[in-house]
Amino acid sequence: MILETTIIILYSTALLLIFMYALAQLNLLFNYLGSKKNDEDCQRFDLSNPEEVPYVTIQLPVYNEMYVMERLLDNISKIEYPKNKLEIQVLDDSTDETVESTRLHVERLQATGLDIKHMTRTNRKGFKAGALKEGLKVAKGEFIAIFDSDFLPQPDWLKRTIPYFKDNRIGVVQTRWGHLNRNYSILTRIQAFALDAHFTLEQVGRNSKGHFINFNGTAGVWRKSCIIDAGNWEGDTLTEDLDLSYRAQLKNWKFKYLEDVQTPAELPIVISAARSQQFRWNKGGAENFRKMLWRVLKSHNISAKTKAHGLLHLLNSTMFLSILVVAVLSIPMLYIKNEYEHLKPYFFAMSFFVVSTIIFFICYWFMYRDIYGKGIKNFIGYIGMFFVFFSIAMGFSLHNSIAVLEGHFGKKSEFVRTPKFNISKLKESWKKNKYIKRTISKHVVFEGLLMLYFGFGMYSAFVVGNQGGDFGLFPFHLMLFVGFGYVFFKSIASKV
Repeated sequence: MILETTIIILYSTALLLIFMYALAQLNLLFNYLGSKKNDEDCQRFDLSNPEEVPYVTIQLPVYNEMYVMERLLDNISKIEYPKNKLEIQVLDDSTDETVESTRLHVERLQATGLDIKHMTRTNRKGFKAGALKEGLKVAKGEFIAIFDSDFLPQPDWLKRTIPYFKDNRIGVVQTRWGHLNRNYSILTRIQAFALDAHFTLEQVGRNSKGHFINFNGTAGVWRKSCIIDAGNWEGDTLTEDLDLSYRAQLKNWKFKYLEDVQTPAELPIVISAARSQQFRWNKGGAENFRKMLWRVLKSHNISAKTKAHGLLHLLNSTMFLSILVVAVLSIPMLYIKNEYEHLKPYFFAMSFFVVSTIIFFICYWFMYRDIYGKGIKNFIGYIGMFFVFFSIAMGFSLHNSIAVLEGHFGKKSEFVRTPKFNISKLKESWKKNKYIKRTISKHVVFEGLLMLYFGFGMYSAFVVGNQGGDFGLFPFHLMLFVGFGYVFFKSIASKV
């Protein structure tokens, strides 16, 4: 009975953690729906008055961006802002032929009167954080706008963000990500679905009540003095943006999130790129939990509710570990349930936790509705999208759990950039991308085994018990089978 007891305890603990996270999401939904836009009452710079126009530096941290570099530079050159108050830094850590092509492109833009500099380093110390820190040393701007290489801000982007900094308490203005290729494939649609939930419910829900949010690494602006006051960029985690965001807010800097300002970007279109991005984000989240846990708990400047939301925010990625534990143990739990009659009250109580799924379903509907609109047709489409998203998200749970465990146990790894594609021509042109990983991850084998394992779970539903089976977990196992099957076969097909 020791093994069964251990399984029950682990399963119940993981279910409880998921339920707590679901309740936090529900609270954010209420915040989101109740948020009042009082921007009209905020002090803002009058950019039509030359005396109020602050100096801005745009930083473009890049690394081997052959396919998007030209598009990035041409787009940034169209930013509408007084030239005598704008500086652009191309922080180029590239190690391939793009160093020379970027240099030539920058020189052409310089000839038009644009204050743009091509800055290189002899090493990638600190990776992206190191490049940003190096550029900050010589940045002229009072405010620092940052864009990754696949982001394409609108020409009026600075005019819509910089005015908010007239409030001296604001250290960051973050904008919402848009998606250039949302409907390219199932993979891009589920990524867009997850990011849209973050950039609506989570960012607005937290920001509207003064809870901690994060600068998302790109498509935002920092007050330079805020960066310095918070301790500057540090490269000891894989998500330097989350790290600096928390250090700044712990020093009482305010963040402003602009849901209505969208900055379009390209989603990864091959699963290897999505895997590397997910691994970095989830490991970085766990690393920041280790780094920030006690700082948040010991802070005297924030409320208990803000601390709770902050810790759950830092534990976002750890939810994948809870999901994996529940998934793997659900099959032995099916047999335990039908073996021990005296445990029926416990399993009846545990069925309450299905409400977690209902909470997620309700929360994400409001996000989906805001993008696609109301109506029966869109709601039916949402039902399908929700279950596809959840299935594939669970299919990534092994990969992301490994990242989370590495982060919690302090295993260091290199910052692996996400390859960019610039999908604007032939749909299959991405196959020639030189930055795609061509080897199969060792994790893929285990994902294939888990697909078979959850196939066994579906079979078990027909054979357990004495009354023609137990199908309570069948939909869950079907989603897991589909999710791990998708990740496995997509990874094999893409040779990643």
